[in-house]
Amino acid sequence: METHHCDTCGKSLSSSSYLKQHIMIHTGEKPYSCDLCGQTFRSANRLRIHSRIHTGEKPYSCDICGKTFSRSDGLRVHRRIHTGVKPYSCDLCGKTFSHASHLRDHHMTHTGEKPYCCDLCGKTFSQASNLKYHRRTHTGEKPYSCDLCGKTFSQAGNLRSHRRIHTGEKPYSCDLCGRSFSKAATFIVHRRIHTGEKPYSCDICGKTFSHADSLRSHHSTHNGKKPYSCDLCDEAFFTSGGLRKHHMTHTGEKPYCCDLCGKTFSHASNFRYHRRTHTGEKPYSCDLCGKTFSQAGNLKSHRRIHTGEKPYSCDLCGRSFSKAATFIVHRRIHTGEKPYCCDLCGKTFSHADSLRSHRRTHTGEKPYSCELCGKTFSHAGNLSLHSRSHTGEKPYICDLCGKTFSQANTLTLHSRIHTGEKPYSCDLCSKTFSRAGSLRAHRRIHTGEKPYSCDLCGKTFSDSSTFRNHTRIHTGEKPYSCVCCNKAFSTSGGLRKHNRTHTGQKPTPAHTVRIQVKEATI
Repeated sequence: METHHCDTCGKSLSSSSYLKQHIMIHTGEKPYSCDLCGQTFRSANRLRIHSRIHTGEKPYSCDICGKTFSRSDGLRVHRRIHTGVKPYSCDLCGKTFSHASHLRDHHMTHTGEKPYCCDLCGKTFSQASNLKYHRRTHTGEKPYSCDLCGKTFSQAGNLRSHRRIHTGEKPYSCDLCGRSFSKAATFIVHRRIHTGEKPYSCDICGKTFSHADSLRSHHSTHNGKKPYSCDLCDEAFFTSGGLRKHHMTHTGEKPYCCDLCGKTFSHASNFRYHRRTHTGEKPYSCDLCGKTFSQAGNLKSHRRIHTGEKPYSCDLCGRSFSKAATFIVHRRIHTGEKPYCCDLCGKTFSHADSLRSHRRTHTGEKPYSCELCGKTFSHAGNLSLHSRSHTGEKPYICDLCGKTFSQANTLTLHSRIHTGEKPYSCDLCSKTFSRAGSLRAHRRIHTGEKPYSCDLCGKTFSDSSTFRNHTRIHTGEKPYSCVCCNKAFSTSGGLRKHNRTHTGQKPTPAHTVRIQVKEATI
C-alpha cells in the first residue's frame, strides 16, 4: 500500500486525502464554514457532525436502551456503559477507563501536568474543556438554554441534568439498593456508600472522604477559614451549600413541598428524608448489626458505636465526639454562642431542639402522651423518662456503690458524692457546687432575684422548690405519704421528720451539722 508522508512532521498517512487534511493542522487552514454560527473546520465530515448541534439530529441509536447520539463514536463509548468494557488502562496504577480521553486526563493526576492556562487569571487546567468552562466564569457566557423554562447554563452537561428536573428522568440506577439518580456524578458518589471507597485523602491528618467537596470542606477545619459569608448577617460557612441553605432562613423560601402532608422544606435533602417518614423507607443498613436507617449520615454515626471512633476533638478541653453535630453544640459551651432565638420572649439557645422545646412553654403544646396513664409531655425525652416510673427500669448503675438510676444525668450528679467533684463555681464568691441548678439558685443570693411568683398571694421566691412547697399551702396538696401510717405531707422534709416517730431516730443537732459542714469546707 502506498504511503504519503508529511514534509513538516514526517507522519505517514494511507491516502492523499488524509495527508491533505493533516497538512491543515500545520497551516491552520479550515476551509469548511458553518453558515449558522460561522465556526470553521478542516474537513467536510467535521462540519456535518457540527451541523447536528443546530439541527438536533441524532442518527445513531443504542439498541439496548434507545438513547440517541449525533456521532458514531459517542454511541461506541456509550455502549461500554452496558457492556462494562474499559479498554484503556493506566500503566502507572492499573486503573481502567472506557474512553481514551479519560485515560489521558487521568495520566495528568500522576504527572501534575496542567497545560491549559487562563490568560485572564493565570489558573491552570489539565483539560482544555475545563479551561473553556472556566473562561465563562469571567465572560458570564451561558450558551446553553432550556427550551422549557428559559434557564441558561455555561455547560451542556448542566443543561442535560437540568432537563431531567422537567422530565423526571433518572437514568442512573444502583444495582445494589435500586435507588436511581438524574446525574452520573451523584450516582458515582452514592456507589461509594456501598463500596466504602474514599478516594480523597487529607494531606494534613490523613482522613479520607468519598467526595471531593467533603475534603475541601474538611480542609477548612484545619485552617479555620469559612470562605462563604452571608451578605445579610455576616455568618460564615465552610461550604457554598451551607451558605445557600442559610440564605433561606432570611428569605423564608421553602421550595420543596410534600404531596402527602403539605409540609414544605428549604432543602431538597430534608424533603427526601421527610418523605421516608411516610414511606418507612430505611435504605441504609449496618453490616455489623443489621440496624437500618433512613439517612446515610445516621448510619455513619451509628457505625462509630461499633468502632468506638470519635473523630471530632475539642481543642479547648480535649473532649472527643463521634458526631459532628454534637461537637458543634459542645463548642458553644466554650464560646457562649446561642444562635437560636425565641421570637416571642427573646430567650436564646445553643441548640435548635432546646428552642423547639422552649416554644412549647408559650404554646402549652404537649405532643408526647404516655399510653399507660395518659399524661402528656412537651418533650420526647421527658416521656421516655416518665415511662420508667411505670416499668421501674433503672438502666444507669453506679460502679462504686451499685445504686441504680432511671436517668443518666442523675447518675452523673450522684457520682459526685463519691468523687467530691464540684465543677460549678460562683464568679462572685468562688463557692463551688456539684449541680448547675444549685449554682443558679446560689447566684440569686448575690443578685436578690426572686423569679418565682405566687399568683394567689404575690409572694416571691428565689428557687423553684421553695415556690412549689409554698403553692401547696394554697392547694392543700400533700404528695408525700408515710408507708407506715399513710399520713401525708406537703414537703419531703416533713415526711422525713415524721418517719423518725416510727424509727426512733434522733435528728442531728444543728451545732453538730454546722461543725460537720465547717470540717467538710476545711
